[in-house]
Amino acid sequence: MDDTVMSVPLAVFYSMFFVLGLAGNLLAIWVFLFVHGKKNSVHVFLVNVAVADLLLIVCLPFRMVYHSRGNVWPLSGAFCKVVGNVFYMNMYISITLLGLISVDRYIKIQRASLGRKLRSSTWSVVACGVIWTLSIAATIPMAMFSDDNEDPDKCFQYRKRQGAKGKAYFNCFLVALFWLVFLSLVVSYGKIAFKLLGSSREKPDLPNAQRYSRTAKKSFFVLFLFTVCFVPYHAFRSFYIHSQIHEMPCSWISLMDRTNEVVLLFSTFNSCLDPVMYFLLSGSIRKATLQILNNVFHCKPNEDTSSSESRRPSMFPASSTPRPSAGLISPLHCNQVVQSNLPMT
Repeated sequence: MDDTVMSVPLAVFYSMFFVLGLAGNLLAIWVFLFVHGKKNSVHVFLVNVAVADLLLIVCLPFRMVYHSRGNVWPLSGAFCKVVGNVFYMNMYISITLLGLISVDRYIKIQRASLGRKLRSSTWSVVACGVIWTLSIAATIPMAMFSDDNEDPDKCFQYRKRQGAKGKAYFNCFLVALFWLVFLSLVVSYGKIAFKLLGSSREKPDLPNAQRYSRTAKKSFFVLFLFTVCFVPYHAFRSFYIHSQIHEMPCSWISLMDRTNEVVLLFSTFNSCLDPVMYFLLSGSIRKATLQILNNVFHCKPNEDTSSSESRRPSMFPASSTPRPSAGLISPLHCNQVVQSNLPMT
């Protein structure tokens, strides 16, 4: 099977993703750890998402080298398995954490709307620890055991799994995990968005009605990014795994291999888009990031923008929580909506 047709485009795309993803995720981690002062469960999840994305990005230079050499692996076969498994491990850690963020936001908004006190972020620390532990424990045996048909000069290539069906079934489990996370995002962000849209339509004269509408639309933006990046890969993944454990013509195998490489690019691109999502959807993170860029490049703040921000009506006092976003929707936000007698259903 000639697998060199796409080697140059893949090397170019992975090079671009590496540069963008490395810069974006390093900046995001710096903001989360040293600038962004709000410490809550979402903050814990986002730090771990940024770390997972960064570890995935670190794997990309090896793919760049492999494809730029005409799909010839210059290092050991054991190192190839380590790089490949670390790549997929961090992709699914990121997916799982994004799902937990959506569930966390929805649960806290529901509690706030009922007037209940919000719990600490301890559970998010425990959840992240469990996810990392289970992921590493599952990745180690995947990297240790070899397939029967491995080629020492190849890496990241299509493999038949007749002699390693356990790995194929584990990949099926990961596909099922993705669809469970995707369903949680659709339900959680969908309900959050419709609540905010309903509030803005019921009370259109309220000063914050337009903000509720914008926040609801941003919730759909998160779903849009998640769908574009991950759904094509996992929709195709079932056919790909089926071809690995059943006999198929070489032409079909070649088609499966090339299609898998294309949809995998979309999933990898998500690691570059996550920092952009933090910047666009969170006012506090956007402000902290712009302050860093202003300090680095000695830029003067835009007076028109700052004055318009100061004139914009806000439901929060000057010392209150930053304005909410689709990924960082504050339970205080919806709690004050309820206190303002806005219907939440």
